[in-house]
Amino acid sequence: MKKIAIILMSTLLMSASLHVLAQENTKNKKDECLLYAKNCQVAVESLQDRIKKLNKEIKKGQKVYSPEELRKLEEMLKEIRIFLDVMESKP
Repeated sequence: MKKIAIILMSTLLMSASLHVLAQENTKNKKDECLLYAKNCQVAVESLQDRIKKLNKEIKKGQKVYSPEELRKLEEMLKEIRIFLDVMESKP
């Protein structure tokens, strides 16, 4: 009986720890859709949503992205902001 209880408890603890590891891994994961147009879900984003997403990814910094990838994300952000400014300034 003790053996079964120990096995059950260890199984529950392992499954809980895997869930925490999975959450931690997604937090530090690159957004391949932004960088390389890979693993993209079919969804329409507004420019404001795209800006928020880029800012979020840039904040992850060099823990997740290489300096070259960060420059690419920052350039994309700059281009989107310019485009948004042009769209808002047209009468």
